[in-house]
Amino acid sequence: MVKEEKELANRPDNTAYTQQRLPAWQPMLSAGIVIPGFVLIGLAFIGIGVALFVTSQSIRVLELDYTGVEQNSPCFKCTEDVAKACTCEMKFDIDSLFEGPVFFYYGLTNFFQNQRKYGVSKDHYQLTGDLNNFKDPDEDCFPFQKDSSDKPIVPCGAIANSMFNDTFKLYQIVNGVKKQVPFDGKGIAWWTDYNVKYRNPSVTPLRNAFNSTVKPLYWSRPAYELDTSDPANNGFINQDFLVWMRRAALPDFRKLYRRITEGDYQRGLPAGNYSLEIAYNYPVLGFDGRKKVVLSNVSWMGGKNEFLGIAYLVFGSLCVTMSIVMLVVYAKFKFPEED
Repeated sequence: MVKEEKELANRPDNTAYTQQRLPAWQPMLSAGIVIPGFVLIGLAFIGIGVALFVTSQSIRVLELDYTGVEQNSPCFKCTEDVAKACTCEMKFDIDSLFEGPVFFYYGLTNFFQNQRKYGVSKDHYQLTGDLNNFKDPDEDCFPFQKDSSDKPIVPCGAIANSMFNDTFKLYQIVNGVKKQVPFDGKGIAWWTDYNVKYRNPSVTPLRNAFNSTVKPLYWSRPAYELDTSDPANNGFINQDFLVWMRRAALPDFRKLYRRITEGDYQRGLPAGNYSLEIAYNYPVLGFDGRKKVVLSNVSWMGGKNEFLGIAYLVFGSLCVTMSIVMLVVYAKFKFPEED
């Protein structure tokens, strides 16, 4: 008797909702609906694919590998172990107007920023300006947590320590004279990174917040001096630092370095001879990587991406093909031939 009462108590209420008696609608998919639907979807995807592919073809990309592993490379001299503060120069030509705005990227290959232990090697509280974590960095930063003198490293961790530090200057050669192409480095990082995710300590001047700390082992300057020309572009909201801290998903990637949008180059890079001066600092041969710079413009769909257009074309073609197959099958079995 008691058992029956417990079972009754555990039963859901006798309502249409709890007893699943609500009215339901189930579409009846007939050949007259499915076949035209596949045709329309296929044609829509083919149209989008053509637009994406044609637009991607109009985007111009210029890549220059400056790793220097080849002996005839102008940067070969900088790959020697004894090379310090090495500078190399690469010359190239542009045969027609490189329409702007032009985006200047640096690229790395065989660099796994998505590796799990590398990805967690930072102190989130430290990077939001929490002074309490300056003196005692998170254990996830090990072995880039403290230096040999037991002083805390700020910012700590493998991501910050491995920050890309090659620098570039681009010149247009006009009548044998170098004319520097101005770079715009403002706003190259994500808005959320600059305004929300990373913050500097509320200390003035900023350098005082870093007292009793040391810079990352492979940095040439501390965080509060990353940009000597713009005091506002320092610390954890430095644009180059923010770009690097947003990890890449794949081992071959490129990151935005500067934009070319100012002065005589608002419309883009005119045809002519150019010289790229590179301060070669970042070692990549130790992990069989390569370095390159990429000049590219963009369109309404973003950067050059032929795969996206091809994927739409393939899927649209498959939909149209399947509609034809279904039509043939439907005609064969719905209207059999008479004897």
